[in-house]
Amino acid sequence: MAAPVQRDQELELTVDSLAYGGNGVARLDGFVVFVRSGLPGDTVRARVTKVQRRHAEAIATEVIAAGPQRVDAPCAHYPACGGCRFQDLAYDAQLAAKHQWVADSLQRLAGLSDPPLEPIVPAASQFGYRNKMEYSFTTNDGGPTLGLHRAGRWDEVLEIEKCWLTSDVGNAIRNRVREWAREERLAAYDQETHDGYLRHLVVREGRNTGQALVQLVTARGERFDRERLIEVLTEFPEVKSIHWSVNRGAAEVTNLPTDLLWGEDAIEEEIGGLRLRVRPNAFLQTNTEMAERLYAIARDLAALQGGETVYDLYCGIGTIGLSMAASALTVWGIEISEESVACAIENQELNSVGNAAFFAGNVGEVLAELRDRAGDPDVVVVDPPRAGLAGKALRRLGEIGAPRVVYVSCNPTTLASDVKRLSDDYGYRLVHAQPVDMFPHTPHVECAALLLRDAP
Repeated sequence: MAAPVQRDQELELTVDSLAYGGNGVARLDGFVVFVRSGLPGDTVRARVTKVQRRHAEAIATEVIAAGPQRVDAPCAHYPACGGCRFQDLAYDAQLAAKHQWVADSLQRLAGLSDPPLEPIVPAASQFGYRNKMEYSFTTNDGGPTLGLHRAGRWDEVLEIEKCWLTSDVGNAIRNRVREWAREERLAAYDQETHDGYLRHLVVREGRNTGQALVQLVTARGERFDRERLIEVLTEFPEVKSIHWSVNRGAAEVTNLPTDLLWGEDAIEEEIGGLRLRVRPNAFLQTNTEMAERLYAIARDLAALQGGETVYDLYCGIGTIGLSMAASALTVWGIEISEESVACAIENQELNSVGNAAFFAGNVGEVLAELRDRAGDPDVVVVDPPRAGLAGKALRRLGEIGAPRVVYVSCNPTTLASDVKRLSDDYGYRLVHAQPVDMFPHTPHVECAALLLRDAP
């Protein structure tokens, strides 16, 4: 049966709910249409952008009648900027949608008809919560400028004057670097032609220490005056570390080797009583306030009594493992990023933690070796990337058969898929799942889950 709509067709639709990822869900005689920029309760005029056999995609071009959950977005760049998706959706409705996405994933993908899901933990701050921002350079009538990608566009950057997700200091640093780029007459890199020089600016902040790290990413060659850039950035007393990276490829990346131009090679952050050193490429949760809350939940789920061996897989800079060390016998961390592991070892020493060790390696490749060295774990903590546990890592985890697994997830669909595999193939059962909102106004949701494996 052919789809009842065609590409570029204009439709009037009423949005019923939000799908995972943030598109509105509308129905036309039972046929599902996913509507970008449509919110629950809205009646919109929408243009169809893609048609498939079972559904279509559209973008709202006009809100004919606003739904009860639609609010005014405070940001002057919304909705053109792709940094936020839901500034015009009431916060309680954002929380309800995220909680439902986790529930739907566990029901649909993990096969749990009644998942053990707790109410979502709301964010402590709805704005100004990010401790790391990555900006792209572009060119406008005034010369080089800085901003974020337009919603849905990889090739177009929107100049940003004030971002509501970062701090006043973060906004001021970005705007001052824009002025510097214009003073120095440096050209922004063009992603289509590959001409130009300035590519990205990364600003990391220690929100509880008042320290900032700045990383400039350019194309090849040193076309700027180092001393002038240092002079400009040290106008901000918060700036303690200035780095420069060269991106020689076409990909838009900032995770690159750095040249320290000035100051310390790392800044410090404080979370849950731990002092943490953070280098340019080290992983740290980007919401400091809620990272402390998330780690506390993970510790509660671990239920340590003081005699346990803990594996901390995908350990980053050691934050979760170090927060558990005082309640465990030993903590062993694995992380593929050597820079993050270097930070984890420094953080262990900085906090005088004597019962933890951290190693660089691919989790799936080195887990068996760790088991030979450390013995069987009583508790395994995993905090994988959005793709979830890689196949080999999941198999190794299942084969080890730790009685208690604490799974910290940033993607409910891969969490649910991994829960099903661990249940079906290795005898684990999900007993607790706690969603946490780390990123207001975006579709992202974290979840701390506990899986238990009964003794054979």
